[in-house]
Amino acid sequence: MSSALPASLRAIYGVFGAAALGLLAFCAVFFTRWIASLEGVEAFLTAFPGPAPMPEGQGVGIPAWLSWTHFLNGFFLLLIIRTGIRIKGEKTPSGLWSSKRVKKRRMSLTIWFHLVLDAAWLINGVVYVVLLFATGAWVRIVPTSWEVFPNALSALIHYLSLDWPTHSGWTGYNGLQQLLYFLIVFVASPLAVLTGIRLSAFWPRDDRRINRIFTVDLAKAIHFPTMLFFVGFTIVHVGLVLATGALRNLNAMYGGQDAVNWTGFWIFVASLIVMAAGWIAARDSVIAPIAGRFGDLRMRPKR
Repeated sequence: MSSALPASLRAIYGVFGAAALGLLAFCAVFFTRWIASLEGVEAFLTAFPGPAPMPEGQGVGIPAWLSWTHFLNGFFLLLIIRTGIRIKGEKTPSGLWSSKRVKKRRMSLTIWFHLVLDAAWLINGVVYVVLLFATGAWVRIVPTSWEVFPNALSALIHYLSLDWPTHSGWTGYNGLQQLLYFLIVFVASPLAVLTGIRLSAFWPRDDRRINRIFTVDLAKAIHFPTMLFFVGFTIVHVGLVLATGALRNLNAMYGGQDAVNWTGFWIFVASLIVMAAGWIAARDSVIAPIAGRFGDLRMRPKR
């Protein structure tokens, strides 16, 4: 007897699961609204309205380099996630790639492309961090006061109660955004890079001491959940951008202006088209000729 459930039962379970999640979200919103209505909590929300404290006159505006690195970060991350999911489920590689210098180190074509994307994403991240500190824009995502924590809690209460925090990304972020952006840039990203290098063919496998401390199993236990964290963050981030004043938010990031018009929206749409094109193009027929120029590639014959 097969243990697999019939498609009809899976569909029913899916509907009930979605309904249960919807009910849970509904209860969470009303519970948070009740909490926010308490006298002590109301006083807390008044004292800490949500915006992250920043030095006066700093961090205002979104420069063009930030918009470009933001787009490239999303573009590379999308393809990294695509190849990461494929690596996770790939039992038989479609092709094997090896360096012309070190032919013993072979890897699947998908892993090679994943590493190329990792390198591009890392270079873009380094450019972003360098410019962040060189221009003083670091104050947007690096906390400068302990008050960021109560303001982050205040922003979280506003979000959960669907009473969106009133602020402008042009002038700065709320405390919760600042803490999450800091976590993404200075914690999650380095973890993704370090564990990715550990899992790659370029890691020094002969160093027994460091390999005993930083094992492959430990790297795997960190690397994939970190990718899931990026996926979850991206979904929530884009959702809130669209729900909390889409035109103004998109115009600030893509249009380079603090105004409510359609400029940023259409640039955002164009960026989505580019991302979709990249997703479609990330296939063996496109990747293989490029990989063959940088090493020896042996493709498995198609059946």
